[in-house]
Amino acid sequence: MNDQTPTGDEHGELGDAEYTEFMELATQEGFDPDEVESELAAAGHGPLPVLAVIGRPNVGKSTLVNRIIGRREAVVEDKPGVTRDRVTYEAEWAGRRFKVVDTGGWEQDVLGIDASVAAQAEFAIEAADAVVFVVDSTVGATDTDEAVVKLLRRAGKPVVLCANKVDGPNAEADAAMLWSLGLGEPYPVSALHGRGTGDMLDAALEALPDAPAQTFGAAVGGPRRIALIGRPNVGKSSLLNKVAGEDRVVVNEQAGTTRDPVDELIELGGVTWKFVDTAGIRRRVHLQEGADYYASLRTAAAVEKAEVAVVLIDASETISVQDQRIITMAVEAGRALVIAYNKWDSLDEERRYYLEREIETELGQIQWAPRVNVSARTGRHMEKLVPAIETALAGWETRVPTGRLNAFLGEIVASHPHPIRGGKQPRILFGTQAGTKPPRFVLFASGFLEAGYRRFIERRLREEFGFDGTPVHISVRVREKRGRKK
Repeated sequence: MNDQTPTGDEHGELGDAEYTEFMELATQEGFDPDEVESELAAAGHGPLPVLAVIGRPNVGKSTLVNRIIGRREAVVEDKPGVTRDRVTYEAEWAGRRFKVVDTGGWEQDVLGIDASVAAQAEFAIEAADAVVFVVDSTVGATDTDEAVVKLLRRAGKPVVLCANKVDGPNAEADAAMLWSLGLGEPYPVSALHGRGTGDMLDAALEALPDAPAQTFGAAVGGPRRIALIGRPNVGKSSLLNKVAGEDRVVVNEQAGTTRDPVDELIELGGVTWKFVDTAGIRRRVHLQEGADYYASLRTAAAVEKAEVAVVLIDASETISVQDQRIITMAVEAGRALVIAYNKWDSLDEERRYYLEREIETELGQIQWAPRVNVSARTGRHMEKLVPAIETALAGWETRVPTGRLNAFLGEIVASHPHPIRGGKQPRILFGTQAGTKPPRFVLFASGFLEAGYRRFIERRLREEFGFDGTPVHISVRVREKRGRKK
């Protein structure tokens, strides 16, 4: 896709004329124009703006998150340290949708602020568009609060200072003392009772971008970002060194040598790429502790910032549940995907036979991902890695014109109609591709489309238009009977 093509921020990536024609068609079919426009915006704008809620333990972050999202979903208990994982929720305020991230509390404990606090703080702040910094106004600013302020200043992200536990006018003087942090006006709030949260959210919305930042690579001339991910000791660092032609990162037989993501600019085939070597992901994040826990958070951040995830799998070992989980993480993040089977030179014929069977049974859901069989140790087939990445990027950016898509959907409905359920046969009325990176489609139908039929549509889309190396997101909007005019 040409990044200079007008995308029409107000309605996904449809041009003005195409958008007008599409809305007329939607109205004729009995859909509410406002609902259609909302659906296009949700599908076409990619990731929503992110607001991170940070602070010390027991200052009321999860209580504030529950207040923002309007329901009691984040776990709250009257003791510090209940929240451990970074948890994301969708929220809406004043007609604007955004994501709010609840994080674990930070404290200066035996691990020290550099080892524990800074790792999660830097990740939460870096991944966010704006930050709500929660301070307990009844306690005042502590040394830990001052340490987090330094992180916020280095990050340069917009910050809204929330003085929590201000349950009445008499406590507002305590909130005013937080001007001393140097982050601007402290907003007095009672997350428990809802007092003052509206003003604080208004300020947060002003800090958030109106639309999500463009994906990396949209900037002309910027290097494409490639994240190398996988289990520990599958050879990610060795692969990066081989691609670079020199020892750029530390390699050791001990698993888990890499702790922090390492960015390297490497020129291949006349093109400069930014490769990111990441820490190996051992198991579920919430079962990890210490440095492994923070390394996994940073790896997840690297995937979010990348355009392509190259998943390394140790071909000499059985494909594990953890390999599948890592692939799922990349797919759910909406990244283009390449699967690299490393240590291929060490395989005998028997292992190759069983590996092919494992790929068919364990990784059948990602048959669309380009595959390369490589050896980071010997350099075998390294020349095939960049073409695979370019194929995945091309699929990730593919755009199907609305007219061509609807002609294709018409053929599908005619040749393979949806099965009849309960005496009714839902059918696809029309659709559009509302976005790219990854491709996102919105289908408008006369009734609910079963999951199996949606998978069939995705498979046929791939057969017709390619989409090699990219997830494809399909959402369905069902026409309500009351909206149909006869």
